[in-house]
Amino acid sequence: MAGPNLEVFKFAVYVFFPVLVFLHYGDPEWYRTNVIPYKERIFPSDDRTARSSSMPTNHAAVRQELERIKAEKAALRAQREHEATEGLSPSEGAKKLV
Repeated sequence: MAGPNLEVFKFAVYVFFPVLVFLHYGDPEWYRTNVIPYKERIFPSDDRTARSSSMPTNHAAVRQELERIKAEKAALRAQREHEATEGLSPSEGAKKLV
């Protein structure tokens, strides 16, 4: 058998390895230089996303946005029906608009 010196060494490794890892990765400077830039790449801040200003935030704004979307869809549907009654294909009607 190896003896008590090996046991002391193993005990030191078991105790101090996690402590040293926590000291290294728990350092605020290391966190600032390595973790925060990576977090910003994965999860961009709200001012850099489309959610910041265009998303409705209350019930009335949600209803208003839904009404706007429904009105746009109704206008497109009416335009397609009008083109169908004229005998134009939808692609010709789209070319006509451009």
